[in-house]
Amino acid sequence: MTEAHGNAPGSDAAGTGVQATENSAASFGGQLSPGMARRHLTMMGLGSAIGAGLFLGTGAAISTAGPAVLLSYIVAGFIVVLVMRMLGEMAAAMPAAGSFATYAGAAFGRHARFVVGWLYWFMLIMVMGAEMTGASAIMGAWFGVSPWIPALVCMVFFAVVNLVRVRAFGEFEFWFALIKVAVIVGFLVIGILLIFGLLPGDSAVGTANLLDHGGFMPNGWSGVAAGLLAVAFAFGGIEIVAIAAAESDDPGRNVGFAVRSVIWRISVFYVGSVLVIATLLPWDTLRDAETAEQSPFTAVLRMAEIPGVVGFLEVIIVLALLSAFNAQIYGTSRMSFSLAKQGDGPRILARTNKASSPSVAVYVSVFFGFVAVALQWLDWEDLLTFLLNAVGATLLVVWIAIALSQIALRRKLERRGPLEVKMWLFPWLSYLAIVVILALGALMLTDEAARAQIFAALAVVVVLAILSAINSVFHADSGAYVTD
Repeated sequence: MTEAHGNAPGSDAAGTGVQATENSAASFGGQLSPGMARRHLTMMGLGSAIGAGLFLGTGAAISTAGPAVLLSYIVAGFIVVLVMRMLGEMAAAMPAAGSFATYAGAAFGRHARFVVGWLYWFMLIMVMGAEMTGASAIMGAWFGVSPWIPALVCMVFFAVVNLVRVRAFGEFEFWFALIKVAVIVGFLVIGILLIFGLLPGDSAVGTANLLDHGGFMPNGWSGVAAGLLAVAFAFGGIEIVAIAAAESDDPGRNVGFAVRSVIWRISVFYVGSVLVIATLLPWDTLRDAETAEQSPFTAVLRMAEIPGVVGFLEVIIVLALLSAFNAQIYGTSRMSFSLAKQGDGPRILARTNKASSPSVAVYVSVFFGFVAVALQWLDWEDLLTFLLNAVGATLLVVWIAIALSQIALRRKLERRGPLEVKMWLFPWLSYLAIVVILALGALMLTDEAARAQIFAALAVVVVLAILSAINSVFHADSGAYVTD
């Protein structure tokens, strides 16, 4: 039996039976070449989720729920573990630069692919603007220059990094991510030594900060719920691993290994960091940090009497922002390249250079990154508020699309051979993931600020659905289909 979405056949991707026309003769433009090693994928996944939000936003989350924010992080981590397991299953079986957008197209047709793909592209572009705005402000203060100067230098530099062979990008991101991971590991080690009084002149802190300031759950379950809203998208960025799988030298095994290792290590890093902070610092003294000076990480490291901690953390925050920016150029360029290959974007975006990099897509991503930065600096309040609100709930749509696609494609993939990565307890955990994500969406509707994010994201989805309908009039569907 053959279920087709569109009329243009494609080549069998990785022998799975799921056909993706971004790799077929019916698609447009050049081809990407393999170059990512397993260590690149693993470190990219780890690094992309360790951003400035961890270093600056943790205090705000703890102040919202108290020590019980640990439960909020565990719930958020549980959602991401399920989503990444489902995504890893599909990515290992059918590596594609379009990742979850391509899988949505294989499961539900070209309109799903168009909306999911361009929605994710939009989200990363807006996040790019926020990342570069934050990094350039700090660097501008370092060198006593206007922030637009380091922003321009960094954008040109990262454009070049993304225009060379993908292995060079992988190496660059590997070392960027390794620095961040090393800092987190070092922080956890220092924190544990402080907690148990193993550093000279220190005594064990016990559980006073966890239990004696209103108890473990000082703001009740409502505080945990509010904390969940504050941390729900903290793990966002890991999904770039699946996008990079298409350029891996052994996609099935490499992405499987990367997904299995990343989802657990990220959970340990986040939950471990929050546990250290909540144990060492009274929760009611923490707040949202806008600078490294205000970060709870700084407060913990000062307890260990580490000199120059503010300057050190500023450097780490800048590296975290620039690493995320670099990965987002990669993610947006590959997503738009894939969509263009399948007739869901301007064909020029599917062009590649001699290094097999989607050069035009990279230029377009950098250009719109400039636009997003300009919006931050111009501070057009109504427009910027709407766009950033739309970003807030976009991951919910992407997560739902991943879960639904995995449910729709699982049996078809299994009939073609054994899967390198398999979702646990299928289909029950897949359905549970959908229920939990929808529950998170319902929780967002109860909060005024989060409710605006839901409505803004839905508005963008509607606009993209209209654009998809218009696009289908002018382009024959070269969409993905599935052969049983």
